[in-house]
Amino acid sequence: MTPNHITAARVVMAFAAVALFGHNLWMDLGALALTVAAIGLDALDGYLARQRKLATPLGAQLDILGDRVVENLFFTFFAVAGLVSLWIPVLFFVRGTLTDFLRGLATRTGRSGFGKNSMLESWWGKMLVASRTSRAAYATLKCVCFCYLGLQLTFLHVSPLDLTASSAAWILWTGQALVGMTAAFCLVRAVPVIWEGRRYFGTLGAGSKPVAGAWQ
Repeated sequence: MTPNHITAARVVMAFAAVALFGHNLWMDLGALALTVAAIGLDALDGYLARQRKLATPLGAQLDILGDRVVENLFFTFFAVAGLVSLWIPVLFFVRGTLTDFLRGLATRTGRSGFGKNSMLESWWGKMLVASRTSRAAYATLKCVCFCYLGLQLTFLHVSPLDLTASSAAWILWTGQALVGMTAAFCLVRAVPVIWEGRRYFGTLGAGSKPVAGAWQ
């Protein structure tokens, strides 16, 4: 199995999880397992690429594409279900489109991925975006957020549990807090990409190398 196969499997698992959420407890448990796998396997494909020396610019772009599909799929689903504001998937879509556009410009100059050839050169950019700590924290936060919202569908709309008004409010508030933290972390991690990616606007219409001194 190649890293690209794992990326494709993650996307399939995410779609399957969305299809299972919100029906009954057993289907929710299956959806939770698929959600954890869809997020957790993001670390496996990168590890496999490094260990087997299979890392390629295309693979790096497919990995990012897989992340975007999974993020937007879950947040769009929960927005349609009425658990999050429609502006949340819009925010993730716009943020992802902008950062991926800049990464695409950087790839034209041979800068891609999270290793030595990454487009990020500053220490703070690498810390916020490329470090294993940041990536693991972001993946964990997304996983907890998606799993919680999925269970919330059952607790508030399907389950016969007799929830008090205060309990229901607490469950809703916790979900919104997780969504807010995930969105905030997403925006913070976009800042270095946007800041350092501005220099690559000089590649537009100027061949494959940045224009010297552009946006410095």
